[in-house]
Amino acid sequence: MTHQWRREPRRLQRPFSGCADLLVRLPPKAAPESPPAKPATASSGLRRSAAPPESGPEGPRTQRTAVGVARFSTAALSILLVAACAPAPEPTTPETPWNVVLFLADDLAWNQVGYHGTTFYETPTIDAVAAAGMAFSNAYSANPVCSPTRASLMTGKNPARLQITDYIPGSPYPYARLLRPAEVPGLPLEEVTIAELFKSQGYATGHFGKWHLNVDKEYVPGRPMDPESQGFDDILTTVKPEYEDDPLADAHHAREITDRSLVFLDANRDNPFFLYVTHHVVHRPLLEDPKLIAKYEAKPGADDPVNNPVMGAMIETMDTGFGEILDRIEEHGLTERTIVIFYSDNGGFEQLQAQDPFRGGKAMIWEGGIRVPLAVKWPGVVEPGSTNDELITSDDFFPTIAGILGVDELPADIDGLSLLPVLDGSGSLDRDTLYFHYPHYHHLGYMPAGAIRQGDYKLIEWFEGTIAGIGPAVSLFNVKKDPGETNDLSAEKPELADSLLQQLATWRQEIGAGEMTINPGYEKARHDWRFVDEHGGDAR
Repeated sequence: MTHQWRREPRRLQRPFSGCADLLVRLPPKAAPESPPAKPATASSGLRRSAAPPESGPEGPRTQRTAVGVARFSTAALSILLVAACAPAPEPTTPETPWNVVLFLADDLAWNQVGYHGTTFYETPTIDAVAAAGMAFSNAYSANPVCSPTRASLMTGKNPARLQITDYIPGSPYPYARLLRPAEVPGLPLEEVTIAELFKSQGYATGHFGKWHLNVDKEYVPGRPMDPESQGFDDILTTVKPEYEDDPLADAHHAREITDRSLVFLDANRDNPFFLYVTHHVVHRPLLEDPKLIAKYEAKPGADDPVNNPVMGAMIETMDTGFGEILDRIEEHGLTERTIVIFYSDNGGFEQLQAQDPFRGGKAMIWEGGIRVPLAVKWPGVVEPGSTNDELITSDDFFPTIAGILGVDELPADIDGLSLLPVLDGSGSLDRDTLYFHYPHYHHLGYMPAGAIRQGDYKLIEWFEGTIAGIGPAVSLFNVKKDPGETNDLSAEKPELADSLLQQLATWRQEIGAGEMTINPGYEKARHDWRFVDEHGGDAR
């Protein structure tokens, strides 16, 4: 089920001008009718729903005339007043709120966008957004897997605070050395989302693609924790394909997601809108048109571990759809009033595509799992072709959107910071530290871990080391000089390592993060088993 929501465009009050020299009050002929009240100003506070502001006539004006003209007739004075006190012309272009398009890729690596240097992967639309806006070199996902990052993006809260630190429903690994903490099985309704921010200001909101913030992926209209209950009006939810699906049948729904986005834009061309385009590309299984794959197989460097021809084909399809969306915005004359954000929910698959220059990949706390592409285009505000190296995370989307909308009454436990000073060039972020918490085993991952990045240094805490005494407790890297995290400095800089480790522990305690514990049912031979049934057997 889909819903369209419309409101009338906001109108500006016409200013009263041209009467500064009229000083003598006209004697009233009769009591004038009381004019309608002025429209109420939209509140900057957050609310779940809002009626569109009503337009209305101007308020009453005081009638005046010049000294020395009191002997004129009332009719003559009326003519004088019409000439002298005529309102200024109504502006031809009313003040209009910014539209926002948030384009989220799935498992797209930092090194798979052209503006980061690749010539193998073709992303002309994404590159154009970066060229027309700001590219962030130190952008991170709040978590190395999808659901936690998406929850962070929606709420401005770190996944550890939300108790959503693994993909939903996750894997319990019942025989592993450590037990994972309890997880919240979806984004709670009491959490305010960016979609609800937009709705509070009268925006049409559209969600097209992957959601992955409910107990399962079976969307049901009106079901709690599905997009409709979290602030979206027009909705398409999709799931990744099966390995045996037909790659020619839009297996990853890239075409469907684009088409629904275009319909949404057509329907809301006269309304302020928030369009959330959330693809499955380049999540496994890797499926795409064989002819397009052949194009990438024939390209120079196709055998380089960084380059995956199937991923190249999938990314081209996604980027092409993104281009169609931006073209439609241009056709509607909305380009100069639309903010465009491009982002990926976590790093890429190291097993299928090397994450150079970073180490690791998805489901790992290494840079390859959490350093992601981010570009923001904001016409007239963000300097085209600009770059920024401040520490950014998905927690920052919510307060940034709130700032764009002028909403200043936010939940008290927001972890992110508004990026507005960075985007408009007015300042910098008052932050030099980011925290990460991934207390989980994952079949694509390395080991359960947490991390803190402070300045150029990054410390990783390995939970099997600190909790069970197995293996190293920490690793320390200068990720500016050593982005591949090959030179462990923990022995060389023990005081720094100790300080960062303590800060990381304090942060987890302050936000109420779930902690791993020793597993009394640990079985070395079955350590890698991910599931267990009610009888204690493997339920895979």
